[in-house]
Formats: sequence, structure tokens, C-alpha cells
Amino acid sequence: MNAHPFEWRRTFPGITRQVSEARRFVAEHLPPRAEVETAQLIVSELATNAIRHTGSGEPGGRFMVTVRVEASRVWLGVLDEGGAGRPEVRKPDDRQECGRGLDLVDHLAQAWGVHGDERSRTVWATVAMGSPLPCA
Repeated sequence: MNAHPFEWRRTFPGITRQVSEARRFVAEHLPPRAEVETAQLIVSELATNAIRHTGSGEPGGRFMVTVRVEASRVWLGVLDEGGAGRPEVRKPDDRQECGRGLDLVDHLAQAWGVHGDERSRTVWATVAMGSPLPCA
């Protein structure tokens, strides 16, 4: 049972094709609004980072997505299975293909942060909604 009445969680296998399932999961629990696409993009970036940079991407690894609807925002979290480095925004140069995920999250989210350590962590972000959500 979830502690918050408007909170949903789902665990996904730590494989790349599950990122689209995580996006779908977010959309299933939010009312149709423009901000839903932003929420989906943020979860996509966080889930991809979990798969690429943590134990979640190892054989048998998993990641968990949490969607919590609050009055004027949505809280999104991706729990991973830990890794050596701490997630941080890196300003990529134009030649890099990687390193843009958290920079994008930093620009799109109202706020974001990290809880946990090398054993397991949740990278979270909030998305502001233009008006209060009807269910919160």
C-alpha cells in the first residue's frame, strides 16, 4: 500500500526497451495535460541513466518508477540498484553523445535531487502543473 493516496509505483526490468513502458506508466496515472509529456521525458532520462550507469542495467537488474500527484505538481522518482558515481549535471560538449540527460532534467524540472548512496538511490524530479490537479 502506498503512503500517499495519489502515488503509484512499478518495478521494471533494467533493459532499454522498458524505458518506453516507464513513459507509458507515467501517462496512465496523470490527467491529459501538456505537462505529461515533460513528466514522461524526465522519467525516460532518469530510467535510461539507471540502466546505463547503475546495477539496474546489469543482468537481472531492475528500476522502480514512482509517480506522486500533488496539488500543483507531480513528483517523479526512479529508484536504481546503485552504482559507483553520484548522478550530477555535466555540461556536455558538442562531441559527446552521453551526458545530456540530467542537464535536460535540470532544465525541465521545477526541482530535482538524489537520495541514497552507491548501494541504491532515487533520483527524483518535480514538474509544476499550470493549475491544481483535480485528484489532489
